[in-house]
Amino acid sequence: MKTLVFSHANSFPAGCYRLLFEHWRAAGWRVEALDRFGHDPRFPVTSDWRRLRDQLLHFIEHDVRPDAPVALVGHSLGGMLSLMAACRRPELVSQLVLLDSPVVAGFKAAAVALAKTTGLMHRYGPSRIARERRHVWPDRDAVHRYFAAKKLFSRWDPRVLADYVDAGFEPTEDGQVRLRFRREVEAQIYRTLPHHLPLLLRWRPPQCPVAFIGGTESVELRQAGAGPSKALAGEGWRWMAGSHLFPFEKPDETAALVLELLG
Repeated sequence: MKTLVFSHANSFPAGCYRLLFEHWRAAGWRVEALDRFGHDPRFPVTSDWRRLRDQLLHFIEHDVRPDAPVALVGHSLGGMLSLMAACRRPELVSQLVLLDSPVVAGFKAAAVALAKTTGLMHRYGPSRIARERRHVWPDRDAVHRYFAAKKLFSRWDPRVLADYVDAGFEPTEDGQVRLRFRREVEAQIYRTLPHHLPLLLRWRPPQCPVAFIGGTESVELRQAGAGPSKALAGEGWRWMAGSHLFPFEKPDETAALVLELLG
């Protein structure tokens, strides 16, 4: 049986992608996914996510333990980690599919490096939002009402929103529920966004086929610029209608397109 190892986006545990996993398993794939990156003290969030890449490689070698190279599929953060893992250990990877995981290159990579050095990554943008994110609710029904009312989440497939409420939250000692993906970890991941990928791809490019699915309305892809990612994917480039979170908006279509690209 062929093995697919999936890696999640920042702040969304693997259980949020249940519908995709079911499609892939029905198509004959063994699907494995690490629950949460950045929460294992052996693999802390460090500059350029190198230890998170190591966490993925450790998961493949010690938990998945495949008998042949695996297909890596990742969304956003997970796609970048999959790409870095494929560059680091090409013998482990047979195919690579990136779901709106844009490569930051050129002057934009230099700008990211400067922002990390000066602390701007900490004070502005998604890192600041993550640090201040609400993280406790009275119960799961309150969680569902809260997110269903938000414009971003209202675009999601209702089944995915239910999976997010189920997989993304845990009970507290006082009977409430809180985010399972700690907001300080989410913020630290944003603060340490890799800026070294152009150099990595120049000296240690992946040795397997690479495909990329971009969201037609993805702000993240537009900000990073699609050019470097298109150059990486070549004929493996595809579009999916939706935002950066299109796997949650169109899970069935996303799963089918990934299967098509895996061939």
